[in-house]
This record gives sequence, C-alpha cells and structure tokens, in this order.
Amino acid sequence: MTIDFSKLRQFHLTEDIDIKPFKCADDDLNEFLFEDAKQFQSELMTVTYLLEYLEENKTAAYFSLLADKIIFNPDEKGVWNKLNRNIPNSKRRRSYPAVKIGRLAVNEEYSGQGLGTFILDNIKYAFSNVRRLGCRFITVDALHTAVPFYESNGFQCITESDKDDETRLMFFDLKNFISD
Repeated sequence: MTIDFSKLRQFHLTEDIDIKPFKCADDDLNEFLFEDAKQFQSELMTVTYLLEYLEENKTAAYFSLLADKIIFNPDEKGVWNKLNRNIPNSKRRRSYPAVKIGRLAVNEEYSGQGLGTFILDNIKYAFSNVRRLGCRFITVDALHTAVPFYESNGFQCITESDKDDETRLMFFDLKNFISD
C-alpha cells in the first residue's frame, strides 16, 4: 500500500486519546506506545506525537521528543572539534541545546515508503525554522539497525566508543537545515 502523505493527521497524544491500531517490527516500541507513552507524558518526560492515516483508521507512525544537550567530554576532543566546526569561536560552549528523539516508529504496513524521513524533516523544520526555543542539534540513541536510516537523513555518530553497543548516539546539526 502506498501512503498518501496528504491523508496523514499529526497530533499530540493526550490522556483521553484512544490510540488506533499500530504495530512495528520492534516490540519495545509497540509497548512504549500502548503502555508507557501517556505516563511519560503526564510526568513531563516526553511529548509523543501520533500520525494517523485517516483512510485506514490506523496509527501510521509515532515519535516522542524530549529535551537534551550535548556536553563536552574531555576524553573525546575529536568529537567536540567536529561539533564546533560550524560554530563561531565567540559562540562555542561546553554544552549545546538539543532535542532528543526518544522514540520513532513506523507501522510495519507503511515501512519503506519515506514516512520516517517525512517525520525527521518535520522535526528538523520545527526546530530550525519555527524556533520556539533555542536548539542547535537533534540527538538520537539509534538502534544499531537504524543507524543507516539516520545516516541517510544527515545524522552523524558522535563517538566511536559505542560502535559495538546496541545503540549509537547520533546528532544532526540544525544549522544545516535552515531555510534562507
């Protein structure tokens, strides 16, 4: 089934919303949506957004965002130099504001159709062009299997020290996405 992006409705999850059917390939992501997302939200830990596919009466995807920051690690000066490369000397700090993608999942019926990239582009746009708060980077702890997806969307690994871990810490510099 080919997805018609104009038939998607994105909205903020609230306590009174009944989540429409959803199943992705990762059981932990399914469990988070149905068992944890509302509680994380009520505790002000994340904000979760649903994308419903109106024609199918299903949840096509969801993502959760939370505040984050990238902090200087003296053991990884090379990483810090990579992050600082595009920041003027007078503005360089020991930490930078970021938004973290805590969860991002696409219903398996719609995977491989660009929905994940559509979500990332909307997050990039919201934080680089709408600018409701200062935020330089997007971060994500990408599952090892998702690293190629994030790399294809402009994310870079922050460090090599986690290359054998289950997740890799990655970042995207929002300055690269600003519309002039």
